[in-house]
Amino acid sequence: MAETTTSPGTVAGVTTKPSARRAALAGGVGTLIEYYDFSVYAFLAVTVGPLFFPSSKPAVSVLLTLAVFGSAYVMRPLGGWFFGRLGDRRGRRQALVVTVVTMGVFSGLLGILPTYASAGVVAPVLLVLVRLAQGFSAGGEIGGAATYVAESAPAGKRGLFGSLTPVGSTLGFSVAAAIVGLMTAVTTSEQMVAWGWRVPFLISLPLAAVCLWVRVRLEDTAEFAEMAHRSEVVRSPLLAVVKEKPLAVLRVIGIAIAMNGTGYIGLTYFSTYLIQTQGFGKQAVYWASAIGIALACATYPLAGMLTDRFGRKPVLITAYVSYLVIAWPAFALLGATSSIVVVTVIYVVYMALNGLAQVPAFPQFTELFPRRIRYTGVALGFNLGTIIAGGSAPYVAAQLVESTGNPMSPAFWVLGVAVVGLITVLTLHETGRDRLPV
Repeated sequence: MAETTTSPGTVAGVTTKPSARRAALAGGVGTLIEYYDFSVYAFLAVTVGPLFFPSSKPAVSVLLTLAVFGSAYVMRPLGGWFFGRLGDRRGRRQALVVTVVTMGVFSGLLGILPTYASAGVVAPVLLVLVRLAQGFSAGGEIGGAATYVAESAPAGKRGLFGSLTPVGSTLGFSVAAAIVGLMTAVTTSEQMVAWGWRVPFLISLPLAAVCLWVRVRLEDTAEFAEMAHRSEVVRSPLLAVVKEKPLAVLRVIGIAIAMNGTGYIGLTYFSTYLIQTQGFGKQAVYWASAIGIALACATYPLAGMLTDRFGRKPVLITAYVSYLVIAWPAFALLGATSSIVVVTVIYVVYMALNGLAQVPAFPQFTELFPRRIRYTGVALGFNLGTIIAGGSAPYVAAQLVESTGNPMSPAFWVLGVAVVGLITVLTLHETGRDRLPV
């Protein structure tokens, strides 16, 4: 193994503030672009569905399209293993550069896929394959970004600096909604079906190039440099995680179930529900989603300061209890209102609560694992939890409504995953004021 020296931006192994700010920004921007690439598909579900899964029942086309959205999550643990191994053995930076390139390329490919009308069953097969490749790439992104930022943040500020990672991932959905909304505004319905849906996917290519430029300019973390210098790199990080930290992985899974199971309802299902079930116009919903999610993201740094001040557990518990309180009223309001302003307010409140769930979670994940297996441990637990209750959330919600005829039924899903998170957090020791484990 080549000798690794302490990187620029560190003094005696301690990250300086400019380096920490640069790391947080690069993590947030990269994650924003990565999740834009990954989520734009969900906002186009009602348009893409009939093109790849034609059916006499629109709800069936949407269900199949959301199932493909969820299929991408099947590959996330494999991507987490691959990029976790790369990040724990070769460096956090190298893994994060590769994830953003692969995601950008496969997102661009989505924009040139043939539809069912021109390629028959080959079209949905190609769609599934590209989504699986996207899932593989996404499996290494957010765990790596969380690890990189946590290892670069000043002592006592991992929550604040780390808040830019969920800002990026959540704002990616907002940007995706805005781009889809813009395309809906500047095209006719016929043009959107004919070619307009392709544009948001093709935009991924220049965005990926921007992110690549940002990330290749970064140095690796001082934690990894010191670990490599001391020859602490393990041959099989996955095996080490399973042997040494099985309970930590289970706790990450539990928190990820709660965080993603609640969050993806707001990020992906709300828009489908409002358009398909409640009859709102597509353009209005896309803009309400974009604005509401973006406003909610503005509160995430405050959640970071709160978790640095009071600890991870109190903020996480507040988030889950709040979801238990608002889940039913939120769906009741969405089902009763005809005002897009009310819809936007619901987006803001619901996703601001998701900030309270996300922001403490990512530093909490990194605080559960020693540095030699941190990337792999975070990626493994997070991706397994995301499979269970992330990609499946919009499909389960849509299926609940379709099978029961009750538009309120997805609220029970939110309640269930919030309880899982609450139980998991109660088993944790508070780590917010501790140093990252070596």
